[in-house]
Amino acid sequence: MSGEDSRSAARKPAMSIEKAQKARRKFLQSLGLTVGIVGASLLGYIPVSSARASLLRPPGALDEADLLASCIKCGQCVQVCPVQAIKLGDITDGFGLGVPYIAARDQACDFSCDAVQCILACPTGALTYEKPDFLGVRNGAPLAHTPILKAKANDPEPSLNLKERFGLARLARPESCLAVQGKGFKGQARGPGFKGEMRYVDVDRWAPIPVRDHPYEREICDLCVTECPIADAISLQATGDGRFIPMVHEQCVGCGVCEMICPVETAAIVVDAQAVWKGGA
Repeated sequence: MSGEDSRSAARKPAMSIEKAQKARRKFLQSLGLTVGIVGASLLGYIPVSSARASLLRPPGALDEADLLASCIKCGQCVQVCPVQAIKLGDITDGFGLGVPYIAARDQACDFSCDAVQCILACPTGALTYEKPDFLGVRNGAPLAHTPILKAKANDPEPSLNLKERFGLARLARPESCLAVQGKGFKGQARGPGFKGEMRYVDVDRWAPIPVRDHPYEREICDLCVTECPIADAISLQATGDGRFIPMVHEQCVGCGVCEMICPVETAAIVVDAQAVWKGGA
């Protein structure tokens, strides 16, 4: 540096205290904004990673990644569900915000629409009767036989147009199951405050009614069997001494009615989202 340059640099006034404080505040604001953006991004991702495999999607839903990519969150499936079983994900679901799901314990899909109207209403194929050839099918996801809808048993065509299960029932708490204990059940399945609805063919095939308005009286509790809308999806197997155990079969599609109707708290039988059939009962 020349002598003239050195003298010029020396003549530059020092930054005032006020300007220094202003610059510091600006730096801290920028730092805070950056941390906030990164934090918000992480908060949005954490529920995605934790809930990705836990939500039960509506009938005909594509595998999770494909569903999230194809669903436009229009809510048409919600509008056509006769029992209002389908809800839309909220902000805690991360990338699943606005994507349809079913909370079976609160309100299961009982196929009151007969034709799986949510699939018909979906404009993008995120819910579909049959996947296109370019999408893979997981082993154990396809149904071995066309499911028969009990409510349509007397119709010329009683089958349900569904090729893959969207979940699978499982006896998660056998120690809580009334049938396993050899006990019966009498009264309202979920108590007077339960708001869930179901179609009872003996009452009205086309108008679901509140479960609390249809009390039961069973010597051995078999509600998960009798109220399952799909024929041959679940049965009771005697274990001796007047005890029985619910057995889930390959025809289970994962509708969640068994979980919703189970009268014990917490439900003895649950539905695992997008679970596949691995053989056995």
